[in-house]
Amino acid sequence: MAGALVAWLVGAASGRTDVLVMARDVPYGQALVAGDLTLTAVAVDTLVGTVPADQLDAVLGQVAATDLPAGALLSPAQITADAPPGDGEVLVPLPVTSERLPAGGLRAGDRLLVVDAPSAGSDPLPVAPRTFEATVVRIGEPDMNGLRVLDVAADQGDGPDLATRAASGRFALVLLDAGDQP
Repeated sequence: MAGALVAWLVGAASGRTDVLVMARDVPYGQALVAGDLTLTAVAVDTLVGTVPADQLDAVLGQVAATDLPAGALLSPAQITADAPPGDGEVLVPLPVTSERLPAGGLRAGDRLLVVDAPSAGSDPLPVAPRTFEATVVRIGEPDMNGLRVLDVAADQGDGPDLATRAASGRFALVLLDAGDQP
């Protein structure tokens, strides 16, 4: 019986491959550093995308294309060489207070509509408000007044108008589901 168990363990271990796994959470848009990754030996089907451990040096400096949770096997589709903003995009800082954020909060990678809004206490706009689609890249820590800055990637053509809304504070945020289209 013991011999059969040893034979099974040796056979099972021989089908394992060293791959990269996340050692800690890495948010969307952040470059990977050595402490973010560790190695593990796994037996996976060839249809499961993994990054071999010998590719560690090539992965360092790559950017998370999605949130990467600690303990997850790293897949090639989850990293990119391009940090946000991408081609044809600009990065715009949006100052927001907690009452402008969804109760569940935001995270890097969330898609938003930034919507024109009237001044506080004013009547709604007489025409349909202009909207700008954006993706959250980073969320700053709140300052002592509760103000935090959202860095969002938006279409380059929308950058100046979106920056104007950010400067005036006359905007509202709408959180989109992955399948929503503006």
